[in-house]
Amino acid sequence: MASLSDKQRAQLPKRAFAYIDSRGRRRLPIYDEAHVRSALGRFNQVQFESDAAREEARTKVLKAARRFGVLPVGFIQSQLHSERRRGQADTQARRAEKWPTGAVTFLMTDIEGSTTLLADLEDRYGSFLGDVRRLIRAQVRRTGGHQVEVHADELLAAFSKSSAALAAAVAIQRRMRDKRWPDEREIRLRIGVHRGHPTRTETGYIGLSVHAVSRVCQAAHGGQILISRSVHEALTDGIPDGIGLVDLGQHRLRGFPRPDALFQVQADDLPSDFPPLRTSI
Repeated sequence: MASLSDKQRAQLPKRAFAYIDSRGRRRLPIYDEAHVRSALGRFNQVQFESDAAREEARTKVLKAARRFGVLPVGFIQSQLHSERRRGQADTQARRAEKWPTGAVTFLMTDIEGSTTLLADLEDRYGSFLGDVRRLIRAQVRRTGGHQVEVHADELLAAFSKSSAALAAAVAIQRRMRDKRWPDEREIRLRIGVHRGHPTRTETGYIGLSVHAVSRVCQAAHGGQILISRSVHEALTDGIPDGIGLVDLGQHRLRGFPRPDALFQVQADDLPSDFPPLRTSI
């Protein structure tokens, strides 16, 4: 189908187009079957000036499709997918408005041996991973934190108070220990906690502190909780009852030029004996 020239576009009535922008540019011609099919295929490539303009154009395209007997199955599926993505983005943006700003304490969890688990559990791994995430989310919410993002077997949460993040970390390890897992396995999480001053966006946080908490988490072993110096110094409102901290000395986190002091979180009912940290001292 040949493209319309500017002269041809100008000669057509306005009703022959699904969208005319504020500058008078005529987009998505729908005056015959061939152009309607083209409009259905190119709809998502158009930059609409508002959601209202997009909705009006979509209505015109669908009406034209009915008039010319074109079945817009693929178009409808594409629009549903686009709406779902926009809805998810809007929901994430609303959640982000509640996330802490300024000094933020991050908690990151990571499943130890996840690759082996995936190979062993096969099609059961998805259900297992969902159970782990729900367990972590419950304790994060209970202690006043916010889930920020999930990637594979990692979960990142944000807290305004370091003591709340510490309480969440201990509660998560206790729930992981007490839950019965597939095939009576022992499932262990690495947990890292770090405090910094990130930039909050509509979809997450950016800044060195986000990378740092990931490195602290990677330094731990399954069942272990590590916190950085910044968290230790922020615990001015006290350490939750029954929790102790052990100074593990200075450690170099991957990608960071200077070493940082790391501390192991201990509780009487949780394991406390671990191999050397997975860092370069």
